[in-house]
Order: sequence, then C-alpha cells, then structure tokens
Amino acid sequence: MSELRPWLRLMLTRRNRLLIGALLMAATLLAGVGLLSLSGWFITATAVTSLAWAAGAAATLDVYVPGGGIRFFALTRTVARYGERLYNHDTVLRLLADLRVSAFRSLSQLDGQTQSRYQASQWLNRLTRDIDTLDNLYLRLLAPPLVALLGVGLVAVFMALFFPGAAWPVAILLLVVLLLLTLGMACWGRALSDRQVVQTDHLRVRAVEQLQGLAELQAWQVLPEHQRGLLALEHNQSRDRRRLEERGALGQGLAVGGVQGAVALTLVLTLEAYQQGLISGPVMVMLPLAVMALAEGFTALPGAFVHWGSSEAAARRLNEQQALTGRLPVAPESQSVVSLAAMEWQGVTVLLGTTPVFRGLNLTLGPEEKLAVVGPSGAGKSTLAALAARLIDPDQGQVCWGGASLTTLDEAQWRRQVAVLTQDAHLFNDTLAANLRLAAPMASDGELWAVLEKVNLKQQVLGFAQGLNTPIGEFGRQLSGGEARRVALARLFLRDPVLVILDEPLTGLDPATAAIVRHHLNDFLQRRGALLLAHDPEALPAADRTLVLSSQGKLAPFHR
Repeated sequence: MSELRPWLRLMLTRRNRLLIGALLMAATLLAGVGLLSLSGWFITATAVTSLAWAAGAAATLDVYVPGGGIRFFALTRTVARYGERLYNHDTVLRLLADLRVSAFRSLSQLDGQTQSRYQASQWLNRLTRDIDTLDNLYLRLLAPPLVALLGVGLVAVFMALFFPGAAWPVAILLLVVLLLLTLGMACWGRALSDRQVVQTDHLRVRAVEQLQGLAELQAWQVLPEHQRGLLALEHNQSRDRRRLEERGALGQGLAVGGVQGAVALTLVLTLEAYQQGLISGPVMVMLPLAVMALAEGFTALPGAFVHWGSSEAAARRLNEQQALTGRLPVAPESQSVVSLAAMEWQGVTVLLGTTPVFRGLNLTLGPEEKLAVVGPSGAGKSTLAALAARLIDPDQGQVCWGGASLTTLDEAQWRRQVAVLTQDAHLFNDTLAANLRLAAPMASDGELWAVLEKVNLKQQVLGFAQGLNTPIGEFGRQLSGGEARRVALARLFLRDPVLVILDEPLTGLDPATAAIVRHHLNDFLQRRGALLLAHDPEALPAADRTLVLSSQGKLAPFHR
C-alpha cells in the first residue's frame, strides 16, 4: 500500500471531483435499492389488499405515494447513472493527465546518462501502461468498495427501522463477503497480477528489439530463435492472465453467492418475524429485496481487486523513476558560463561496457571556431556531441569550457547556452507554433515566420489552412521528412546559444533547400562555437577545420 501513497496524494488534489463522483455512484446504488425494495413492498401490499377485498374485509391502500416513490427512484437511478459515467469519465481523464505530467516531469529532469539505464521501450511502458494501470485506483479500487460499504450500512439501518433482529446478522455477513471480495481477492491475485506488469515490460522490450533489429537478426539467421523467445513470453503472459480471469470469475461467483446468502438469511429471519406478527407481509418481502439490490455494488469488486498487484507494481516502478537522480555529479559551488571560450577534451576516455569509444582523446574547439567531424556510423560522433553538451561525463579525463571543467559549471545555465540538433529531433503531437516555441516560449508570431523563412518553409505554411496553428501530428507525421527536419532547424534559429552542436543538419533536404539553409546557418554560426557532425562534409555548413573520426575513435585531418 505504501507504493500507492504518492499517487493517492496526487489524486487527492482533485478531492472535490472524487467526492462528487463517489456520491453519484452511491446515489445510483441506493436508488436501485429503493426502487427494488419499494416495488416489492408495493406489489405485495397490492396483492394483500386484493385478497382482503376478496375475503370481504374492509381495506385501503394509498397507491399514489408508493407509485410516485417508484417513479422517483427509477428516474433518479437513470439520471445518477448517466451523470456518474459522464462525470467520472471526465475525472479519470483529468487524473490520467495529472499522472502522466508528473511522470514525464520527473523523466525530463534526468540527464541522458541516467535515462540510458533503461531502454526507450521501458520508459514508454512506464508512461503508458503503468500510468493506465493506476487509472484503476479511483474508479475500480477506491470508490466502489466505499460505496458498497455505505450501501451495507444504510441498508442495515433501513432494516433496523422495521426489524432490528435481522439487521446485525445480515450486516455482518455482508461485511465478511465485502472483505473477501476486496482484501481476499487482492491477496489471492497479488503475485500473478504483479508478474503481469513485469511480463508486459519484457514482452514490449522483446518486441521492440525484434522490430528494430529485424535486418540483423535475419542476417545472423537467429530470427526464428528470437521469435520463439517472444512467443514463450507471450504464452506465459496469456497463461497468467487466464489464471487471473479464472480467479476473478470465482470472485464473481462469491459475490453473487454471498449476496444471495444474505438475501436467504434475511428472508428466513423476516419470515419468522412475520409469523410472530412483528412485521407485515409487504415488509417481509421488502427487506430481502433491499439486500438483493446490493449485488450491483458487490459484483464489480472481484475483477478489480484481483488485479491489485498490478497497480502496486506499476506504482512501485513509477516511484523508482521518481526517485532517480542524475548520475552527472553536481559541483557544490558552480561557476557561471562565459560567453566566448574554447572547449577542450582533455585525455577523455569513454567506455561502452568494456569497449572504449574514446581512449585518451585530446581535442580543442577554439572560440567561435566551426569544427567539422566526419566519420562512419558508430565511430563515436554522437558520443562526442553528448560529451560537449554534457549529456554524459567521460569515464576518465575531462571536458572544459573556458578552462573550467563542465562538471563545475552551473548545469541549468549550461543547458541554456548550448543548442543541440540531433539526427532524430522530436516533434510533438501539437501545433507547428507550439513545437517551435519549445525553443523560445515567448517568441512572437513574427519571429516564428522569420525562422520559417530561413529554412524555406514559410510558403508551405502559408498554404496551410490553419497556418502556424496547424497540428503536425505525432512525430510530425503530417509533414514530409524534409519539412520535419526544417521545423527542427527553425527551432534552432530561435535559440541564442554560445555553442551549437549539429548532427547531420542538412539530411533529407533537396539541394536547393539545403543551399538556402546552409547560407542561413553560416550567418547564424557567426560569433558562436560550433561542432558539426556528419558522414560527408558536403552535408555541413562552412567549417574552419575538418577532422575525420575513425571507427577506432581516432581523429585525423580531413583530406579530399
């Protein structure tokens, strides 16, 4: 339960909405109790009165009040059910947004070195599947048992008004059933449902590995073996899911049987009371029907609580993410970042596992120098950029700016002073303007149009019906590859950094567009240091110096 406390506290920030939603659920259940019990009383009272008339006895029955009550409960149940579904659905969506923002905020504050501890598919699993699992907390695990408990209490009080002798035994039986359906089912399904979360994580990682490495798996002729492993994981998960569903079905049987047992007990006790003349015939029928109506509040509990372990496991994994801190050390007294300075890689060694990417690397990027580094994929260009941006720290040696190690500089200030354009710059499922303003939140529309013109995208955007407010879709899918790349470049032009790191900046652009963008990049890089990375120097802006990075992590002058 302790794993859930941080997320419960987050949910309680919307306590008013949670309370209103729970009250609507309670109103639905209690209206059902009133409808069924009053209908039973009314039908029985009508039959008894008819028999009395047939026997020649004088009898009267007011049909208007109970008839009006039946219509009231029927209408209340319908309206409350509709309002509860609508209101609680909106509440759950708001809670999901809160949970995702909280989880993403903690993730976004981690440095690249810490994020690399987990694969992208694992982070995705936390932000999607684990958050969706916590969706069960309010609507399936918190409100329903409380509403059922309230229903038991009110029905017991209602029974005590007519026949106190039946109230306590029935209430105790229903409470025992309620405990079995909640705590009992949670304990019974905890291990299996906990394992489901882990299995889903492993299955997603394995599936993504197979999709991303399909060519390599086929080349090494190990694809069938990898597929067998994936199918084995899926089989294990399906087996455990089936076992969980079986336990949930048994719980459903317990819920129905428990409520029916309480109905039978009520019927026996009220029948005895009727024979003793303590209650009337209509009341004898009304009280068991009131208990029967509680079944609606009980039958949803087993299916929810048998998955309690999934919610705990998801919360535990998200708590581990929230507890992560950056691996990059923070200096006790950080220094300010100077604007014009040289960057130096001094004796830098970086290990990938036990394999060195760089060993004893020494390199200098002079003030305002444009240094191009070209080389094949896997040579270490991205690692060089990550060192410069301080997304990672070297295993040995240091990277300095203005003679001061990056580890001694104010990290937040350094992040603001460095602009990095990676090969796969992300575009969010939002408008074009919102994606551009990630670089400069206060940028005006005029500034956005200006940078779009620099990347030769202004005319295309003017042709969009919504202009800057055009949604570009997830990953920028509404744009072509070249247009998406130019949006990322336009975002770069909105920054004012002291150091610019460009990785394949002109990839995907046609020659005419590349020439325009290269011209504006050359102007932008004036009075700034720049580290330019590519496979081919022709795909880069003008550079003062060009080096070749070999697959062994060695740098040498470039010769055409």
